[in-house]
Amino acid sequence: MTGLLIVGASQAGVQLVASLRALGFDEPITLLGEENHRPYQRPALSKEFLQDKVGKESLIFRSQEYWDEHRVDLVKGQRIERVERRADGSGTAHAASGRAFAFDRLALAVGARARRLEVDGAGLAGVLYLRNADDALALKAAMPEASDVVVIGGGFIGLEAARSAHALGKRVTVLEAGPRLVGRAVGKETSAYFLRAHRAAGLDIRLGAHVTRFVGDGAAGDGGRLTGVELADGEVVPAQIALVGIGVVPNTELAEQMGLAVDNGIVVDRYARASDGATVAVGDCANLPNPVPGAPAGERLRLESVNNAVEQAKVAAYSLVGRREEYAGIPWFWSNQGDLKLQIAGLSLGHDATVVRRDDARGKFSVLYYRAGRLIAADCVNHPLDFMAVKNALAQGTTIPADLAADAAVPLKGLARPL
Repeated sequence: MTGLLIVGASQAGVQLVASLRALGFDEPITLLGEENHRPYQRPALSKEFLQDKVGKESLIFRSQEYWDEHRVDLVKGQRIERVERRADGSGTAHAASGRAFAFDRLALAVGARARRLEVDGAGLAGVLYLRNADDALALKAAMPEASDVVVIGGGFIGLEAARSAHALGKRVTVLEAGPRLVGRAVGKETSAYFLRAHRAAGLDIRLGAHVTRFVGDGAAGDGGRLTGVELADGEVVPAQIALVGIGVVPNTELAEQMGLAVDNGIVVDRYARASDGATVAVGDCANLPNPVPGAPAGERLRLESVNNAVEQAKVAAYSLVGRREEYAGIPWFWSNQGDLKLQIAGLSLGHDATVVRRDDARGKFSVLYYRAGRLIAADCVNHPLDFMAVKNALAQGTTIPADLAADAAVPLKGLARPL
């Protein structure tokens, strides 16, 4: 079957299908996934699923009836290794299994994979990652026999999983190599707030902690199981589980094999088109122009969020039906870490000033980021009203003056002013 082949049954791939059918795209669609699972939601893997608050079925995006009704051939368990293309953009994708998939148009929604920690003992049983459903199942299965869990990496996934493991009664140590938590995503005030809150909740958090090897009761690959994590100073932190969460690597191998431009992801334009002008690439694998209105010319980034996967897929759908709709909007993110509900609106890149709004009595905390006097982003912890006010102001092209925002007792709603 020809038509459109979407490689990657991810959030972006699923949204691309829905958007195309909503636009009246009536050609055959093949949605091809490497995993042997129906397309599913990832955010809950480190939280509700790990804690047994939700089951596997609740994570599934769509029923088989949906795919049948929308004439989508859903293919599971096929890893594409090579793509042959013709000058008109059509071609054939070849899977590791030997199967071949012909297409008229190609979309890459191949996502990213967990970055590996290459130290001695990395192959021991108990050294785990958390990126996909199989990872989550393995982590969940290992939890009952573990009393000590070490989380390597103080980013969103690491902290979410750390609080989940702590809620399950485990002794949890978080090892972060950098000087602060969530250093890539939030500013220093928010990092400090999370550090205090997580320590107060019972997590043992070590900053500037460098792992030199995993210690086990035998050799990796020969039945050896993890017993501890050794640090650069020689300390061995006890562990039956070491969860490594040190970021991701975009899956660009197919794009490279196809000769597409790659730079920390598959390089795309504002219409989600790759460098060949025919292929579209969406989601975590795509390196795109900063979509925020007024962003510096030429600034590019790779966004890892559900919001980006959905919005960029909508733009790619327009491209595939011959329309041109630029990807422009305000990125937003969230992370639930125990009782801390973080919502981020905008991008704080290049900020030169901050305003901290703190209400300890109600457990609310926000940081607003400014560049040249203009509001560009906010981190909001347990403060959805601040989040919505900032998100709306950014979307409307307005600002919230820093002097007005400084009083935490004054709601941000209604403070927006024209630029």
